[in-house]
Amino acid sequence: MDYFLLITAILLLLIAIGVGWALTLMGLPGNWLMVAAAALYAWLTPTTGPTQITWITLLVMTVLAFGGELAELAAGVWGARRAGGSRRAAIFSLVGSMAGALLGASLGLPIPLIGPPVAALLGGALGALAGAAFAEQSRGETSRHSLRVGIAAFLGRLLGTGAKTFVATILAVIAIVALIL
Repeated sequence: MDYFLLITAILLLLIAIGVGWALTLMGLPGNWLMVAAAALYAWLTPTTGPTQITWITLLVMTVLAFGGELAELAAGVWGARRAGGSRRAAIFSLVGSMAGALLGASLGLPIPLIGPPVAALLGGALGALAGAAFAEQSRGETSRHSLRVGIAAFLGRLLGTGAKTFVATILAVIAIVALIL
């Protein structure tokens, strides 16, 4: 492979890893972007040499990405259910968190680079709170119960996004170390 093309492929992989990490912080499937970019890199670049990513590395990354998704989903649902919320509250929490993350990412905070991801994280958590509280309120539950379920969904969303972002950090380290070693 031409040296210029290899350097270009490495730079594109590093950009995809950075974008994937930021998307994960926003509650979007950034872990899968990192895995897909690493798989594309492994497929298109030489299978020998110091800058290779092996298929075993990709398998490990895939398992970790799947685990991160499960952790995020479980934490969000667990938050609402732990406070006595209904299944409907868990579903509305999930939908609200996605809508809140997208709205937060699009509006952002006026802080360069970190503003949109932080706004997406807060938007997702607030969306989870609003969705779960609305679901419980519309079922005829008291305002106090609805708010308690909403706050638990908020905390669950933060916990889940934190866990998924931790996995994204591990994925980024694995990909970068695979390029170096």
